[in-house]
Amino acid sequence: MRPVRFGGSSRLGGAPDFVALGDSLTEGVGDRVGDGAWRGWAALLAAGLGEGPARFTNLAVSGSQTRDVLERQLPAALELRPGLVSVVVGVNDTLRCTFDIQAVAARLDQVYAALTEQGAVLLTACLPDPGTMLGLPGALAHPLARRQRAVNSVVHALSDRYGALHLHACEGDWITDRAMWSADRLHPGERGHRQLALRFHTLLAEHGLATGPAPSPEPEFPGPTRSASLRWLATAGTGWVARRCTDLLPQLLTLAADELRHRARGTSARLDLRTSAAVSAALAALSVAEQPDAA
Repeated sequence: MRPVRFGGSSRLGGAPDFVALGDSLTEGVGDRVGDGAWRGWAALLAAGLGEGPARFTNLAVSGSQTRDVLERQLPAALELRPGLVSVVVGVNDTLRCTFDIQAVAARLDQVYAALTEQGAVLLTACLPDPGTMLGLPGALAHPLARRQRAVNSVVHALSDRYGALHLHACEGDWITDRAMWSADRLHPGERGHRQLALRFHTLLAEHGLATGPAPSPEPEFPGPTRSASLRWLATAGTGWVARRCTDLLPQLLTLAADELRHRARGTSARLDLRTSAAVSAALAALSVAEQPDAA
């Protein structure tokens, strides 16, 4: 792993410019502040990077996949020349019928390479799988879990390749602590966002890259009541699931049937091996693409 130091833009004597790329998690969904806007872990982290708040730009957009980060968010980030940039994305890729781990790996490789070549310190994270978070039955949850493990494996490997500071956010008690999560079970609530910000701050501080105060783990605003959570699930939550089921559900049912067949035969391990082989092939394809042409 390369030594970590700030490149890109920074303000003299202050915090580095910080740009966040990703999806709804980084946009801040689940952490609604007093004026009704989303705040999120990245904004909380920005406030503690230096003696004063960092110049912070959040380019993350709800629903984004790795393609969106590569084609839309990356060019805007490169124009800003940040000293610190976070890239946390991939869950939405796993929720699409077009999921392709080789394509995900290739896109992330391009994003990481472009940002680090410009001198930015890169922050990455692996994430828990959506099937478990939603409490889906095993036959439905396991295929989604394999997809998320595949994405996480790619993020682990590429984070190491590009010297990123990587947060293992798919691990820890916070995943099973209901108080950390919003009504939809997929996005952290304020406590969860604060936990992510605190863990990223600790990671940066260990490398001498965060000198400001650590984000507080305690919420500033009261959490949603149970009735409010149920009301969200019955209105906006239902729409969220319906939009994704239109695309994913037919394929997910096929994957679930395959899961049940392998379970009945006692061959479920083959599905895990198939996923591992796909990840290995995706990373191998990147290595081949990066080799210089033979003379």
